[in-house]
Amino acid sequence: MAAASIWRSANETFRSAAAATSELPHQARKLPEVYAEYVASNAHSVGQVESTLRSLTYLLPGARLNDSEIAAESVHTFVQLLSIYHDRLLRKKAESLLVSRTPSQKAAQPKPTPHARYTMFWEDSSSFYTKIATILKIVQYTELLWEMTARRRGGERGRWRCVVLLESFKALLRMILLRLTNSRPVVTPPLPLREDFAPAQQEAEAKEEFSEEDMKLLEPMPFEPKDAFGEAGIPTPPMSDSDKISIHSNPSDPFSMPRTGFTMPTLPTPDAISNYLLEHIITPDDIKPVQQLVHRLTSIRGQAAEVMYILRPVIYALLMQRVARRYGYEGTKWRKNWAPWVAGAAIEYLARQLAKQDLESKVPGGAKSGLSALEREEFTKRGWNMAWWGMRGAFYENVTKGAITKVVDSLKGRPILDLVGGVVEDYEHLWSTYWFSTSTM
Repeated sequence: MAAASIWRSANETFRSAAAATSELPHQARKLPEVYAEYVASNAHSVGQVESTLRSLTYLLPGARLNDSEIAAESVHTFVQLLSIYHDRLLRKKAESLLVSRTPSQKAAQPKPTPHARYTMFWEDSSSFYTKIATILKIVQYTELLWEMTARRRGGERGRWRCVVLLESFKALLRMILLRLTNSRPVVTPPLPLREDFAPAQQEAEAKEEFSEEDMKLLEPMPFEPKDAFGEAGIPTPPMSDSDKISIHSNPSDPFSMPRTGFTMPTLPTPDAISNYLLEHIITPDDIKPVQQLVHRLTSIRGQAAEVMYILRPVIYALLMQRVARRYGYEGTKWRKNWAPWVAGAAIEYLARQLAKQDLESKVPGGAKSGLSALEREEFTKRGWNMAWWGMRGAFYENVTKGAITKVVDSLKGRPILDLVGGVVEDYEHLWSTYWFSTSTM
C-alpha cells in the first residue's frame, strides 16, 4: 500500500510538472505583450527608472573612468538602447489612442511641435527612413562603448581605427537621410522625442484618475426656493461689507454662496488661460505642408555646406589618426598638435557660413527671419555645438585642460565642493582620452 501511494504521488507530480512545462512556451510568448502593456500603462514610471539608472552611471565618482569603466558604460548603453524600444512601444500606444478618439477630442489635444510633425511625417512616409534613423541612434548610443572596448583590446591604434570606422558609418547614414528627404538638412535627432507623443498617454491617464466625487461636483445641483428665500418666502438680508471682504479675501479658494450654500468652482488662473491659448494658436508653420518646414538644398553651395558638415567628423578623425601614427601613439605631443583641430574647426565654420549665404540668397529674410521654427532650432543647436571644440584635441590639451586643473585644485579641501571637484577630475580623464565623449554628431 505504501509503495502504491508513493507511486501515485510520483505520477501526479510528474503530470503536474509536465503540464507546467507545456505551459511555459505559451507564457513565454505572452511576455512581450505583457511587458509592452506595462510600459504603455506606466510611461511616467518607466521614464523615471531610465533617468535614475542614467544618473547612477554618471554621478558615481570614478565608476565610469577606472577599471569598471566598460561595465558602467555597458549599463548606460543598455538603458539607452532600452529607451529606444520603449519609445516604439509608446508610439504604437499613442497611435492606437489617436485612432479611437473622436474628431472633437483630436482637435482639443495640444498641437505637436514642428520637430514632431517633421520627423513623424518622414517616419510615416518611408519605413527605410525609420530604419536608417534608428540605426543611427543605436550607433550614437553605443559608440563610446565600442571605443572603450577597442582601446582595451587594441590600444591606441585599435581605438583610432574604431573611431574612423564609426564616424564614416554615421556619415554614410546621414548622407542616406539627406537623400531620402530630397536634399533637406538632417535634423537632430532624426526621430521624434518621447515628449512629442507622451501627452496623449498622460491625457488618457488623467481621464481615468477622475474620482466619483469629482464627477459629482460637475453635475448640476438642484435649486430649492426654500433654501434661497427662507421659510417665509422673502429674500434673506443682504450681506454685510465684512462678509463680502471675507468671501473675496482668497480668490483661489472655492466660492460658497451665502444664501444657497452652493460651492462655485474656482476660475482658472491667467497663466493657465494664456498657456491654453498659446497651445492652440495657429502659426504660419502650422498651416505649412510638413515638407516646407525645412527648405530643400537646391543650390550647389547649400548642398556643399551640408555635405561638409556631415563629413567634418570623418576628416577630423582621419587627421588625428594620421598625427597619432606619426608620433607613434605615445606621449601627449601628438595630442597638442594644432593642425587637425584647426582643420576640423575651419571646416565646420566654413560649412556654417556657406549655409548662411545660401539662405540669404534663396530665402526671403535669410537666416534671421526667413526660417521656420524647426530650422531656427536646428541652426541654433549647430551653433551651440561649435562650443564643444573647446573640449577637443589641441585646444583642450593646451588651454581647457589647464583651466580645469586649476578649478579642481581650488575646490580641494572644501566641504561638498571637494566632491564636485573629484567628479570633474574623474571626467577629465574621459574628455582627454575618448573621442566620443565630446562628439556632437
